[in-house]
Amino acid sequence: MLTAVVTAPLTDAPPAPPPAEDADGPLVRAAARGDTGAFETLYRRHLGRVHGVILRLVGGHGARAEDLTQEAFVRAWQALPDYRFESAFGTWLYRLAVNTALMELRTRRSRPQEDGDEETFETLGAADSAGHRTALGVDLARAVASLPPRARAVLVLHDVEGWKHEEIATELGMAVGSSKAQLHRARNLLRQRLGVFA
Repeated sequence: MLTAVVTAPLTDAPPAPPPAEDADGPLVRAAARGDTGAFETLYRRHLGRVHGVILRLVGGHGARAEDLTQEAFVRAWQALPDYRFESAFGTWLYRLAVNTALMELRTRRSRPQEDGDEETFETLGAADSAGHRTALGVDLARAVASLPPRARAVLVLHDVEGWKHEEIATELGMAVGSSKAQLHRARNLLRQRLGVFA
């Protein structure tokens, strides 16, 4: 049954905004006791936010993001019996999802470059099939996706998700100064890549 829950298509319906955290408590307790229906409700409530952050962290690679989203929910299911209610469930799940994506980025960093960053950059601002330039939002997403993985991770975590440099440094295994330097690098690269459209 769990397989059916975490393999539900990511495009079933537009994701609903996360509910008030109080609403998650009873569902979390039931899911921790093995209630897959309760877990499915939690999955559907938090799918949009979890998938969104993972998608940004992996540079817009949809298939990778979907796989990592499913992996994050499987890890959450496995870890639920140890969940202590010290933070809101959504916060706990979100951190688990970010860590899942960051572990993937660390693993990929040790392998040859597979992200296709240059291809992504080359399509930035390309004309669509009707001959029109793509919208700035799409250009921005492509520009962020084309950043080197560590710079992209710092930019997404700091500027999009609101993390502090100390948190980013801890999660990425770098010095606080390196986090700040990566953010500066990412912002400069974005300015250069988007400057064409200014």
